[in-house]
Amino acid sequence: MAWTGLVLLLLLFIFTVLLLFKMGCFQSNSSQNLPPGPRTIPILGNLHIMDWKRPYKTMLKLSKEYGPVFRLQMGCQKMVVLTGYETVKEALVNQAEAFAERPIIPIYKDYSKGFGIVFTNGENWRQMRQFSISALRDYGMGKRIVEDKISEECSVLIKICETYEGKPFDPATILKAATVNIIVYFLLGKRFEYEDATLLRLLELIEEIIHLFGTPAVLVYNVFPKLGFFLDARKKIINNRKEFHEFIQATFLENLKEFDENTQMTFIDTFLVRQKKENKKSTDSYFHNNNLIGLVENLFIAGMDTTSNTLYWTLLLMMKYPEVQRKVQEEIAKEIGVRQPRTEDRVKMPYTNAVIHEIQRFADIIPTNLPHATTKDIIFKSFFIPKGMYILPLLTSVLHDESQWEKPHEFYPEHFLDSEGKFVKRDAFMPFSAGQRVCIGLTLAKMELFLFFTNLLQRFTFQPPSGTSRDDLDLTPVLGLSTPPLPYKTCAVLS
Repeated sequence: MAWTGLVLLLLLFIFTVLLLFKMGCFQSNSSQNLPPGPRTIPILGNLHIMDWKRPYKTMLKLSKEYGPVFRLQMGCQKMVVLTGYETVKEALVNQAEAFAERPIIPIYKDYSKGFGIVFTNGENWRQMRQFSISALRDYGMGKRIVEDKISEECSVLIKICETYEGKPFDPATILKAATVNIIVYFLLGKRFEYEDATLLRLLELIEEIIHLFGTPAVLVYNVFPKLGFFLDARKKIINNRKEFHEFIQATFLENLKEFDENTQMTFIDTFLVRQKKENKKSTDSYFHNNNLIGLVENLFIAGMDTTSNTLYWTLLLMMKYPEVQRKVQEEIAKEIGVRQPRTEDRVKMPYTNAVIHEIQRFADIIPTNLPHATTKDIIFKSFFIPKGMYILPLLTSVLHDESQWEKPHEFYPEHFLDSEGKFVKRDAFMPFSAGQRVCIGLTLAKMELFLFFTNLLQRFTFQPPSGTSRDDLDLTPVLGLSTPPLPYKTCAVLS
C-alpha cells in the first residue's frame, strides 16, 4: 500500500513538471533583452511577494526598484507592468496599435466566451466596437436628448433623497439604479423604478461579479486554472453570468418579438437590423445573438459600475471636505441659480469642473486597468517585449504620478485650476484609460457625472450622521476589480 502511494505521488510530480514545462514556467528568455524584474521561484513565480488583496500596491513598490517597465511572473503567467504617465502614454497612445489586444485570462475567457467588446480581440472586437460607438451616437450619446433623460433621472433621484428627510441612509443602491437607467434607456428605451425587484437583483449580480473578479481566489484561478473546480469564487461568477444572461434573453430579447425594423428605437433594434442585413451577405457575420448578449452585458455593467462608484465616492468626499462642498454650492448658486443645471453650464464653472475631475483622479476606480497584450514583437523603452505578452498599464501609477501632480496622494481640486482659478486640462488624467481600448462611454460618463453632481449639490448639503466626525469617515477602497469606498451613510439636508 505504501509503495502504491509513493508511485502515485511520483507520477503526480512528473505530470505536474511536464505540465509546467508545457505552460512555459521553466522557459528562459535570458538571450533576449527583456525588462528587469524580481527573481522568480518554481511554480509560484513572484506570487510569494505579492499583496494578494491589492496586487497594484506591490507593483508600485517594485517600480521604484526596477523602473517604470518591469517583468513579473504570476505562477506561469509572465507579464510586463508599465507605470507612470510617460510610460503608459507611450504604450497606449503613441504605440496604440502595438498594445491593443487583450491577453487570454482564464476567468475573462470563461466569462465572455469571446463575445462582446471588453474581453475580445481581432475582427470581432473591431466590428463590435465600431458598431457600438456608432449606435450610441445615433441614439444621442453626448447630445441634448440624452441630457434630458439624465436630467429626468436626476429629478427622480432628488425625490428619493428627499424621502429620507435628512436622516442617515446609504446612497449606494439608488446611485446605481439612477446610472443604470441611463444605459437602459439606450439599450431598451425604458427605465426601472428603484424598488423594482428585477433591477435590485441585477445590481446585486453585477456588484458581486465585479468584486469577485478582484479577489485572491480568482487570482489563484487565473494562475492555476486547473484548480477552478475547487474555487467557489469562480463558480459564483459563472452562475451569476448565467442568471444575468437569462435576464438579458428574457427581458431584452423576448420583448423584441414585435420588433419593427422601420421604427428603430433602441441600440438593440439597430443591432437586429444590422444582423438581418449582414446575414443576407454571409453566414459568418459577427452580428449574432451571442455578440448581442455580450454587448448588452458589457454596456450594462460599464454604464453602471464606474459612474455610480464615482458618485458614491463623490458624496463621501463632500462630507469629508465640507469646505469644497460649500465652494461648489456657491458656484452653482452664482452661475445656475434655481433652474436645473445643463451641460453647457460646465464651461463657466471651473471650480465644480475641477472638483469632479479630482474626485475621479483621487477615487482611482480601476487602479490596475484592464490588461492589454502586444500585437507583435516590439522594442519598447529599449526592452524587447514579445508578441502576445500580457501587459498591465497601471492606471493608479498615472493618477498618482509624483512627477505630474502637486499632491498626488491628497484630495486637491487645485490640481485642475491655474493661478487665476481657471480650469486646466491635465494630460495625466486617465481614469477612462487611453488609446484603442479607451472607454467607449467616456462622453456619456462625463455628462452624467456633471449633471448628477450639480443637481444633488444644488438641492442638498451632504453631512455625516450625528455623532460621526469628518475624521471618522474612512477613505479605504473596497477590494475588487473596481474600488468603491467602504459602505457609509450620509444625511441629505435640504440646502
